[in-house]
Amino acid sequence: MPALQVSLALIVFGGIASAVGLYLSLASAQKTHPSEVKAAGIGASRAGQVPGDCIRVPHACGFPDATNTGVPKGTALRSVPGQVSSGPGWYFNADDNDVVVTVNGTVLSGLYIPRTIVIDASDVTVKNVLVVTGGAFGISLRHATGVTIEDSTISGRNLAGGRVNSAIDDVYGDSTGIVIKNNNISRFRTGMLISTGLIVGNYIHDPGYIYGDHTNGILADRTAEPLTIYGNTVLNDLGQTDDISLDSSRSGQDVANKIVVDNLLAGGGYPIYGGDSKGNSTSNIVIEDNEFGQLYYPRSGQFGPVTYFDPTGTGNVWSGNVWSGTNLPGKVAVLPGAQPGSAASG
Repeated sequence: MPALQVSLALIVFGGIASAVGLYLSLASAQKTHPSEVKAAGIGASRAGQVPGDCIRVPHACGFPDATNTGVPKGTALRSVPGQVSSGPGWYFNADDNDVVVTVNGTVLSGLYIPRTIVIDASDVTVKNVLVVTGGAFGISLRHATGVTIEDSTISGRNLAGGRVNSAIDDVYGDSTGIVIKNNNISRFRTGMLISTGLIVGNYIHDPGYIYGDHTNGILADRTAEPLTIYGNTVLNDLGQTDDISLDSSRSGQDVANKIVVDNLLAGGGYPIYGGDSKGNSTSNIVIEDNEFGQLYYPRSGQFGPVTYFDPTGTGNVWSGNVWSGTNLPGKVAVLPGAQPGSAASG
């Protein structure tokens, strides 16, 4: 089995590998064996990367965009509940106006669902599904294990009052073994709120907004359990809040064991929040080989590329992060001892 697949299995199915050791396996597979990355089905190889600014045409650099994520073009979809209202392991709940999955091992595929999917089972696969809904959730996970959401399109109804609050949400923060890959996600307040697992090869873009929103692309909250965020494109054209936030719901929590590798990012107040925004201790936070685009702001985010990252934390790594394009030369550096948000080229 390729090194990349072994590493993903460790983090998704509960093996306790160190964040740094896991990252090294990921990086080795990605940089040395691009064919293995592609064979693993988790996004395009970076081997064909072109010079210049990847942010304009992400797929030309091997990053996700509309051309290589979401429901594949030409896929036939049946509308729920108009054409079909139930199937093995799932049913349309007319009282709550949602689709409920209650049987372990259920596969949802080839469906257009203009409402919320509630996953109340384990080993569930959502694949080639179009979800368009406003309200609280696009897909909600409730005490689930081993859920995979892939090759699907999850969207709010519009960019304003019809935006979905959270496109994918681990509602209770206790689901494990989650894999979210190769999805196209838009028109949200939060693209996904996930505590542990694997987020890979997704295109997260065009957030919606209503007054008072704090907008997140990927929000990792509530836990020090291992999470890998790898090879995604996250574009937030708003001046707040982030593309990726490693956060905690309150002070006094540990934020740890998070890997943010090889993502293409632009926008928000800061594209990355590094974990200690409430003064919490952080460890094994690995942020490496990401590209920061200047699509919306000269410093990638409105105020800079990163905030609340502690380079002195045990096992914390900030390395190899670069500007996408040529207006700002060199690597994106976090200055040791700098105040939150301080960063420079170097």
